[in-house]
Order: sequence, then C-alpha cells, then structure tokens
Amino acid sequence: MKRLIVAFGFLTRLPMPRIDVGAEDFATAIRFYPIVGLAIGALVSGAGWLGALVDPWTGACAALLIWIAVTGALHLDGLADLADGLGAAHGDRTRLLAVMADPHIGSFGVVTIASQMLAKLVLLHAVGANWALILVPFAARMGPLLWARLLPPLRPGGLGAAVAGAVRGRDLLGWGLLLALAAAVVPALVILPLLVLVVATWLRRTLGGVTGDAHGAGIEIVETGLLVALAVAGALA
Repeated sequence: MKRLIVAFGFLTRLPMPRIDVGAEDFATAIRFYPIVGLAIGALVSGAGWLGALVDPWTGACAALLIWIAVTGALHLDGLADLADGLGAAHGDRTRLLAVMADPHIGSFGVVTIASQMLAKLVLLHAVGANWALILVPFAARMGPLLWARLLPPLRPGGLGAAVAGAVRGRDLLGWGLLLALAAAVVPALVILPLLVLVVATWLRRTLGGVTGDAHGAGIEIVETGLLVALAVAGALA
C-alpha cells in the first residue's frame, strides 16, 4: 500500500496521506504506475463525458484540462525538456543531456507542449465520450516498466537510475496479461507494445539510455499514439 501511495503522490496531484518513504519505496513504486494510470483515465473519461453533454468540443476540452491538472503537467515537462535538448544539441549528446537538466524551458519546449496539447485536444474530440479512454493512461504507464529494463539510466541518482532494477520479470508478465485482457475488449490497445518498443529504440539512439524526463516524454508520446489508434478504430467501425 505504501508504494501505491508513493506512485500516486509522484504521478498525480491527487491528495495523498503523508508517509515516510525511502529510496527503495520510490523506486519500486514504478510497479504500480499502471494502476495510477487507470485512476487518471477514469477522471479524464468522466470529465470528457460530462463536458460532452454540452458539446463534443467542450467534452474534449474538459478531458484535456483534467488530464493536465491531475498529472500536474509532469509528463509534459519531460517532453518539453527532451524537445529543448534535441533542438539545441545538434547531435552532441553531452550538450543534449545538459540542456535537458536545465530547469528553464526554451522555445523548442514551448512549441512541443503547445503541439502536444493541440494534438490531444483534436484526438479527444475524435474519440468522443468513449469509456475506452480510461485505458489510455493505464496502458501508457506500462511503458516505463519496459524502458527501465531495456535502457540504461543516464543520470546517477535520477529517476532512471532509481527504477533501473526495480522492475521484475513477473511485473512485466502480470501487466502484459492484463493488457492482453484489455485489448480483447478494446482492440486498439494491441498497438501498445509496438509504440513502447519504438520509443525505446528512439531513446536509445538519441540519448543512449533513459532519464526521468525521457520516461515522461515517452508516456506522452505513447498516450498520443493510443489516442490515434482509438480515433482510427472509431472511424473504421
């Protein structure tokens, strides 16, 4: 229970009880990320459904605003940091990591955040008041479990290093089975393994490993990919 609370406290702005935690609790909390994603998805889907009672665009806007609010824009921040690093590095990996570590946001980050929010808004409108939206944040937060196993951490003492050894084989197996069950109900979710592996390959080539910002950026990218899959599935139905 303690590590579940840690996961909620880290990934969301939902009120959580104050507890004493150690480095191991913070690292192993990654095993519960998909559960946190399910709660985020329920709130986003609920907001979208309520807003859609007024107008489809109102529903999409409500879902997006709740999505940002409940996560505290945590993953958008990681996406912006990665964009700033890539934009300023010009192929220099050392400079890329240095720019990512800078707490200030640059023009590349601003444009990327704006583009990501616009893309999600349009896709949320395309998906509509669909209960399957609950599963998007849930599935996307399985990504860090695999990235933690596949990619080396780049910053000693950072999130990437903390979670590197926290994911066990049985964690991947258990969440994989739950994903298979979810995909049986929402077939668009079958694209998740491909999205996660593409992000892992891209991070290895661009960064050489993974950081906390990279985990956040990856979650945002996967969420957008899953929204595209849901929108396409809905259009073809």
